Amino acid sequence: MSRLKRSDELEDELRRLIPTVSDMGVMLGKVDYLADEALATSMFLAVRLPQPLLLEGEAGVGKTEAAKSLAQVLETPLIRLQCYEGIDASEAMYEWNYPRQLLSIRVADSKGGDIAEEELFGPDYLIRRPLLAALEHKGPRPAVLLIDELDRADDDFEAFLLELLAEATVTIPEIGTITATHPPVVILTSNRTRDLHDAVKRRCLYQWIDYPSPQREVEIVRRRVKGASATLAVQVADAVSRMRDSDVQKPPGIAEAIDWVAALDLLGVERLDAETADRTLGSVLKYSEDQEVIRAAGLEQLVEDR
Repeated sequence: MSRLKRSDELEDELRRLIPTVSDMGVMLGKVDYLADEALATSMFLAVRLPQPLLLEGEAGVGKTEAAKSLAQVLETPLIRLQCYEGIDASEAMYEWNYPRQLLSIRVADSKGGDIAEEELFGPDYLIRRPLLAALEHKGPRPAVLLIDELDRADDDFEAFLLELLAEATVTIPEIGTITATHPPVVILTSNRTRDLHDAVKRRCLYQWIDYPSPQREVEIVRRRVKGASATLAVQVADAVSRMRDSDVQKPPGIAEAIDWVAALDLLGVERLDAETADRTLGSVLKYSEDQEVIRAAGLEQLVEDR
């Protein structure tokens, strides 16, 4: 499959900015996103090939943050499309500004004139949704287009995306074909609540993101909650790891670990004990049933040193 075409100037700029996979990892670290070598490689290829990147993994492992961090590295806008059940092309790409069209018709009528249909359905009356906004981004670097939680959308919406993923092109019947001059770096995420179509996967690089080790999670948390106690970060990472190995229906992600440390730090806690865990459990577990599972297993065991 052919890759998207870029100008030589843009290729040179991206080559200068991110010459190697190692540089990608270093630059992500500078914006406090810690990527292992496999993920850094996938993100490097997504930028430099370019080719869309599909990130899959459990909720809360850092898929959305990866796209946000990449936009920071490239110093370019992050344009996010949040998918949901029933989303359609018009909500994702564009819609017509009907109130403005109607106002223009009334103004023309009041002046005894007329307004041509092709003018009413021209670019000035177009409301740009995320997909079109990403394609029309003028640079100097490509926007990062995040198509978040694609597994929430349906098969028809996936099929609609194929042209954009393959060619950075969309077709608007009233206007024609729009092709990006600066093809966006496309990051798709999925929590794998359902399998995505093979046609989408064939157009993408693929990377599975797993939960980090407790040691790596400590490092992530301490970067995100500046000044937090090292002991506290270790205890929280260990406790969260135990929760993920338990029977909870919604295992906590990295974001919940960060939230828990931030809450404990604000409360002045430097060391986690069972009583403090009990009263702050809502920072990390968002289902009452999950909280009861953890309490029944014993909070003392949850916070004990390994």
